[in-house]
Amino acid sequence: MDVSPNCISLIKQFEGFRSKPYLCPAGIPTIGYGSTHYPNGTAVTLGDGEIDEATATAYILATLSLDYVPAVNAMVQVDLNQNQFDALVDFAYNAGTQNLRSSTLVRLVNAEAFEAAAGQFGLWVHAAGVVLQGLVNRREAERILFTS
Repeated sequence: MDVSPNCISLIKQFEGFRSKPYLCPAGIPTIGYGSTHYPNGTAVTLGDGEIDEATATAYILATLSLDYVPAVNAMVQVDLNQNQFDALVDFAYNAGTQNLRSSTLVRLVNAEAFEAAAGQFGLWVHAAGVVLQGLVNRREAERILFTS
């Protein structure tokens, strides 16, 4: 499967655009729409130059196709609808593929316990041990997308 425009929109909505590198709430150098690495694999640093929105969108598309889409496709062993897939890719983009891989969320998805899986999104709302309202909002948006 591949992502739909809904996934890209969700990423853009919750990441927001920043032309200059910044530290995300978890303390990781980030640029554009939440990119922590460039498409060539190089990590973003705070000393990097500015980018425009078109470049930031290109980074999302490249990163999704190189990393997140293949990872979710490899982890999920059952058929999903497009919204379920998009929600899981957005989750992985934000929380990391390793977190998704080791989660009860993906275990429940693979057991086709979709209702229970949807309830797992709301557990992933902490950064550095603190509940962040932005993560609460994002996980709810992912849950809604996943169940639609």
